Amino acid sequence: MTGSSTDNELGWPGSRSVPAAPLGWPVDPGDGDRSREPHQPHQTHPPQEAEPEVSRETAEAPGTAGLTALDMPLEHLVSRETVALVDELQAEPDSTAAASQDWPRPAQSHLFIIANQKGGVGKTTSTVNLAAALAQHGAKVLVVDLDPQGNASTAFGIEHRAGTASVYDVLVHARPLAEVIVSAPDVPNLDCAPATIDLAGAEIELVSVVARESRLRKALDALSAESATAYDYVFVDCPPSLGLLTVNALVAGREVLIPIQCEFYALEGLSQLLRNIELVRAHLNPDLHVSTILLTMYDARTRLAEQVAAEVRNHFGELVLAATIPRSVRISEAPGYGQSVMTYDPVSRGAQAYGSAAREIAERSSHSEEGTN
Repeated sequence: MTGSSTDNELGWPGSRSVPAAPLGWPVDPGDGDRSREPHQPHQTHPPQEAEPEVSRETAEAPGTAGLTALDMPLEHLVSRETVALVDELQAEPDSTAAASQDWPRPAQSHLFIIANQKGGVGKTTSTVNLAAALAQHGAKVLVVDLDPQGNASTAFGIEHRAGTASVYDVLVHARPLAEVIVSAPDVPNLDCAPATIDLAGAEIELVSVVARESRLRKALDALSAESATAYDYVFVDCPPSLGLLTVNALVAGREVLIPIQCEFYALEGLSQLLRNIELVRAHLNPDLHVSTILLTMYDARTRLAEQVAAEVRNHFGELVLAATIPRSVRISEAPGYGQSVMTYDPVSRGAQAYGSAAREIAERSSHSEEGTN
């Protein structure tokens, strides 16, 4: 451009009458030493923001001279009554949490058989978390791991390597159940009889044994007769099959809890399981019955899960728990840390769902005893 200079440092146009500053800002030549400073255009001062009002008591509080409201402690900004109320609320325990501890305990032990010959429906997960939830609320709980995979033992952080004293020794070598029971490290009031891979050969080794289908029942009866500890709940985690181990569990207990995955394939084998339960009831254990059905892996985003849940509820009625277990990453992560989801992430959706289901079981067990008396 004619009459301007662009060879200054940042490209701001200079002027022959108004020399450019080092950064290209035009300056007044009469400013002397101020030629090195950028020229500040004339502007009005914005109105100052009003400072927060404080009470006379706050203004006169000792040690607050020269402090703004943002720098002052809380007790100088609010009344003493408000501070006292906040302290009182923080000191008092949550009444809702305290009330949740008062779950009813059964007058006699309840033995639940967790069975479903289909794998991956949540048998072990339900066993572990229901047991942990009941134990957290004051019940004395025993979990008998009857699955050779030993997943329930893993979830409680209990050693179950080959050669460890386990349910295998109880079934095959008639070892007392009390000698293999181990306390869960993270959950008070919760014990577990672990399973090892040795249990995989138990069905073959028991073929020639007399009354092989009632070995677990004898062990549990001996435990209740000899042990000073009376369990409120006993959960038996069955393998995903209808073999001799599952038959031992069905003969030993009275109540069957069936976890049903909210998918079509989970319903296919249900009729076969119910037929086997009827056979055991007719020939070996007349007290056996299906008492509880738990819907697991429920995905509310799919219509299929909703249809399966509705079909199960229409067919089984009041046997189905109101609580449904959603698909949850936290539930899947917990066993990797040797924990149940009740201790791994107590506030997760999965933990809350299992807590609701466990409370239903506790209330049903208490009401059923009241009805029989």
